[in-house]
Amino acid sequence: MICNLCPRSCGAQRSPERGQGLCRMPEAPVLARAALHHWEEPPISGFNGSGTIFFSGCSLGCVFCQNDEISHQNFGKAVSLDRLADICGELIAQGAHNINLVNPTHYAHVIRELLCRRPLPVPVVWNSGGYDKVETLRTLEGQVRIYLPDLKYRTPELARRYSSAANYPEIAAAAIREMVRQTGPCRFDEDGLLLQGVIIRHLILPGQLNEAKRVMDWAAETFPPETVLFSLMSQYTPWGRAKEFPEIDRTLRAGEIRSAESYMENLGLKGFCQGRESARRAYTPEFDLTGI
Repeated sequence: MICNLCPRSCGAQRSPERGQGLCRMPEAPVLARAALHHWEEPPISGFNGSGTIFFSGCSLGCVFCQNDEISHQNFGKAVSLDRLADICGELIAQGAHNINLVNPTHYAHVIRELLCRRPLPVPVVWNSGGYDKVETLRTLEGQVRIYLPDLKYRTPELARRYSSAANYPEIAAAAIREMVRQTGPCRFDEDGLLLQGVIIRHLILPGQLNEAKRVMDWAAETFPPETVLFSLMSQYTPWGRAKEFPEIDRTLRAGEIRSAESYMENLGLKGFCQGRESARRAYTPEFDLTGI
């Protein structure tokens, strides 16, 4: 396939077995882990856990990526579409409240085929870095019921420095608008589990409290109250190439977290705030091919 799925639009020839393009992945899906996950937002994890499937490769270049081993070092195992379908079924049999596709952007073609072939009895979660093409998202309309995108930056220079994507702010903003158009306001079942809707995530970076405020301002100004949920994340831990960038080679200070949380509350954004205790490596799962 000649691939233009993500905003890089690199036109790479991705063969079934050979990785090409900026995501470095072949046409066939490469997975690193599939298991119940209990550390997502409460209406995603619920009581039983979210059925998370981690895809290898990534077209973003985040220097602090907590999934660096699979996103940038290409760890993972290639599977067939039939095996991917079976993995979804196995997670559902274990009690998964949803099927949570982590970093799926460069495998949108596989996911579309999977969901057309075998519709799932639980919601599908598109858990991405927010760097998604509107045209690609539209091919998933009606198949993905929950979107869980990051909104990492509103400032192009920060996006260039830390993710090699100066156009990230405009791309992610357009993508999130499309996600909300598709799902409408958040809708829950009687147990408080999310059935449909969008949760916008923002990971606070060290020294970037003002950027977190810009992100929250955009969310509050763009969507009517309670249309989306906002997840303010404090789990930043220096990872990947963060040591090359001294200003982010540390965990967050308590004051940074408190200030961001107060700002979110004052804006009236509904959602979730992570505690400072989340800034530890235990929150990153082992990528050991579990469930693959």
